Amino acid sequence: MNNQKWTIPLAALFLVFLYLISHFAYSYIKIRGIVGEVEDNPNAKTFAKHHIVLISQELDNPFWRTIEHGAEEEAKSFNMDLEYTGPFRLNPTEQTKLFDKAIDSKVDGIVVQGIEIEEYKLLIEKAKGRGIPVITVDNDVSSSKRLNYIGTDNLGSGKKLGEIVIKSMLNSGNASKPQRIGVIIGSHDSPNQQDRLKGFLSVVQSVPSIKLSGVGVSNISRIQAIQAAEKMLRDDPQINVMVGTSAFDAVGILQAVKTLNMSARVKIFGFDDLDETKQAISKGEIEATIIQKPEDMGREAIKELHAYFEGGTPPQQDHLMSYDVLDRSEIAGDISHEH
Repeated sequence: MNNQKWTIPLAALFLVFLYLISHFAYSYIKIRGIVGEVEDNPNAKTFAKHHIVLISQELDNPFWRTIEHGAEEEAKSFNMDLEYTGPFRLNPTEQTKLFDKAIDSKVDGIVVQGIEIEEYKLLIEKAKGRGIPVITVDNDVSSSKRLNYIGTDNLGSGKKLGEIVIKSMLNSGNASKPQRIGVIIGSHDSPNQQDRLKGFLSVVQSVPSIKLSGVGVSNISRIQAIQAAEKMLRDDPQINVMVGTSAFDAVGILQAVKTLNMSARVKIFGFDDLDETKQAISKGEIEATIIQKPEDMGREAIKELHAYFEGGTPPQQDHLMSYDVLDRSEIAGDISHEH
């Protein structure tokens, strides 16, 4: 009877012992697996990942999604967590709130499109005061305490846009004939747009036969690009060249030109390489476009943050990215290469 009395407690104790042993073995194997992954990845030096926030100008804008892709790929290689956010539509006020929220969330680093306003400078100063490095991309906040600026050489790319417009006129034999140009820019308030416009005008206005008809604004919106282009072409039917300096401008201009039945005599030049822009170039509806390198911008921003976290010396100058020209000959070359 006594033996039976102790059998059940001993059996229960034995089961508890087996559970503890199995749980310990499982935990040991799991920990060894994690350690093995870290040892196999030389970039994963610590379990604690740096949390980086990338704040875009507009959440689903193709240009910003490409920046995100480059940043995400580079962040993985450095064992960083990348959080991508931004306003659904162009909204500097919302963008500023998201910037402030990221600082208050005590993230490790911030990559953000700059806005040249005093509030942004104060936020960058606030971030630096809390030990959070800030890198501006696409658009800078000059004279701020950001770590560095990474973006296109906008003045140079604007000049290149002017050069390809003049070259097109020379090739068509119209350089000496009166030319009227209409320009659509993304924003009057963005330094990058103003620099592109400044660079463009510095080239085309050196040619006496070229006259600027006007400058419209799209606010980085396809619909507003169409509306601005239609108004400009109605106000001045003598315009024979239209130029856009932000991603949706050229395709918006094209729609306006088609609506007004002016396709035969209005040449269009643009900025960025949306699929629609490339398709229009292949059809001869858009002459050429300036291509930026947004994926490289995202990658370089993460690389510079990594160097900063590793104790590297902060860059002493802006990191200006190169740009290319895409025209019909380039697209034809790409197609033939694919085949």
